[in-house]
This record gives sequence, structure tokens and C-alpha cells, in this order.
Amino acid sequence: MSITTRTPIGAIWMVLNDRKKLAKLMVIQGVSQRELAQAAGWKSHSYLGRLLRGDVNTLDVEPAIRIAMYLGVGTDDLFMSRASTHSGRNASPRRTLAHAS
Repeated sequence: MSITTRTPIGAIWMVLNDRKKLAKLMVIQGVSQRELAQAAGWKSHSYLGRLLRGDVNTLDVEPAIRIAMYLGVGTDDLFMSRASTHSGRNASPRRTLAHAS
């Protein structure tokens, strides 16, 4: 009989693949930054603006899924998932990781 040791999962986040594609989908569908930020579950549209300008490119998993669903596209059409190889609070790229604001 073998004993399996489970390795804790580190932080998981999403990376925006193409900010221009996101902006184009918003224009085509007539979706404002405020509207999409609200659909993502954010209190403010400022982080979405930073994503669209390219100032940051990461966000939490849940808002990424909400954004894709709201725009009617697959999550993988806009985002790539990333996971750290280390467990713990400092495992994700904190300077660019979006926290609900």
C-alpha cells in the first residue's frame, strides 16, 4: 500500500491574453468599462481601465470568468490561467493581481 502526500496548491490567477481583443469585444457589444467592471464584481471600473491600458495584465479567477461570460466568449478566448509553484500568501504576483476593490 502506498501513501499519497498531497501538495498544497499555490495561488491561481488569470492573465489577460490580448487587451485589444477585450477592448474590441466591448466596442462591438456596446459595453462600457463601468458595466463590465460591475459584471466582474468590482466596485470600481479603475482596475478594468488599467487592464485595458496594459498597466496590469492579471486578475483573480472569478472576475475573469464573469467578464468572459458577460461578453459571451470562452474564458480561454481572453485569459490564460496561471498557478504558482509555491503555496502561501506571497505566491502570486501581488503587484498586478486584482483584488475586488
